[in-house]
Amino acid sequence: MANPVIILVEPQLAENIGMVARAMANFGLSELRLVSPRNGWPKKGAHSAASGAVHVLESAKLYDTVPEAIADLNFVFATTARERGQMKRVFGPDAAMQEARERIGAGQGVGILFGRERTGLENDEVSLADAIITFPVDPQFSSLNLAQAVLLVSYEWYKLAVGGILPFSGERRSPPAAREAVLSFFDYLEAELDAANFYPEDKKPIMARNMRDIFHRLEMTEQDVRTLRGAIRALAEGRRLRKP
Repeated sequence: MANPVIILVEPQLAENIGMVARAMANFGLSELRLVSPRNGWPKKGAHSAASGAVHVLESAKLYDTVPEAIADLNFVFATTARERGQMKRVFGPDAAMQEARERIGAGQGVGILFGRERTGLENDEVSLADAIITFPVDPQFSSLNLAQAVLLVSYEWYKLAVGGILPFSGERRSPPAAREAVLSFFDYLEAELDAANFYPEDKKPIMARNMRDIFHRLEMTEQDVRTLRGAIRALAEGRRLRKP
């Protein structure tokens, strides 16, 4: 097992199971186990709620009991929003997935139990787990939707798996402007502002320096300089054309 196994205990709604599959697929998880889903399996509506994550649903395994669903695993987490009075280690989702990563790297099978939509896991089911995952939520409203809980755990797993690398970045696509181009732009801008009588006669030097500092803070690219120069040219030429 290269990834944690997601185990839903007596899930009720088809839509929730479908959204769980979607959350799993978002973050690279694929092994879903269902323990006695209410009204059987498969359920109408699960596929549409999965939004394309049908491979997770179609490979889902069905079990009658929690002990059967976790029998081949070496380490099991139980998720709960409530303190259960059981002497178990308690993890947040990030620390839990770090533990899971280390154990899976050592060849162990790791599973995560999620309880019923309304009542969660029973104490006896929590007692079958090695550790607890709980979520740092507002204590005045601590209830999480089943798919939300799975998504939070799946996200933390995938973040570790890819090293936190984002799918795209906002890096510059144009190289930094050469100093010659920047200075030429300043000369052009200041000449046009002079022509428009922008500068008070006694304040031009300091105003020009302040304006240069504004553009320096932008760390302009070659494209920035070309765009700004073109915009100023258009304004200047439009002003000249409007003169009687």
